[in-house]
Amino acid sequence: MAQARVKPRREPVFGERFAVFAECLLTGVWIAVACLGVVTYPAALAAGARHLRRRTAHEGGGTREFVADFRAALRGGWVVGLAGWAVAGAVWVDVLAARAGIPGGPFVGAVGLFALIGLVVALLRAAAGWAPGVSWRALLADAGRRTLLDPAGSFLVVCGLAVVALSGVFVTPLAVPVLGAAVAAAVAVEERYRRR
Repeated sequence: MAQARVKPRREPVFGERFAVFAECLLTGVWIAVACLGVVTYPAALAAGARHLRRRTAHEGGGTREFVADFRAALRGGWVVGLAGWAVAGAVWVDVLAARAGIPGGPFVGAVGLFALIGLVVALLRAAAGWAPGVSWRALLADAGRRTLLDPAGSFLVVCGLAVVALSGVFVTPLAVPVLGAAVAAAVAVEERYRRR
């Protein structure tokens, strides 16, 4: 007697993609909550990116894994977060100098803003590649190189950040879940770069 073969049921493409989008929004909320520690944002981004990589690879994962990744990433990530705030403060001083009318101020202010955007992109790309046990220093160095060597990918990450900013301008609470979409953009850009 022959057994009938049963095909595994596949989820429709639209349903699968919508599930990934919903997971991005939920991850954005988790990231926002984890960022409440002010210097914890690199660890929150890294844990969110790792969660999204697991979900898109169909490896499961949930709140417990996110929290474990967040704790692991926080070990060196808080220093990166502190340094990020110092850089943001330096750029703010540049902008104030530009507005004060100092000769060359507008140029210095523009360079400072572009450098800050580049550093944010490098941080997102580093967080997208984070794994437990990997040094933040090595991650940031590699991400900085990829940010410069892959301008198209970096532009896509900037577009993801623009979506978060515009969401926050138009509907402030929407910026929280959309943060997960920006992290997903960084994860996708890193995967694209890896496959090149």
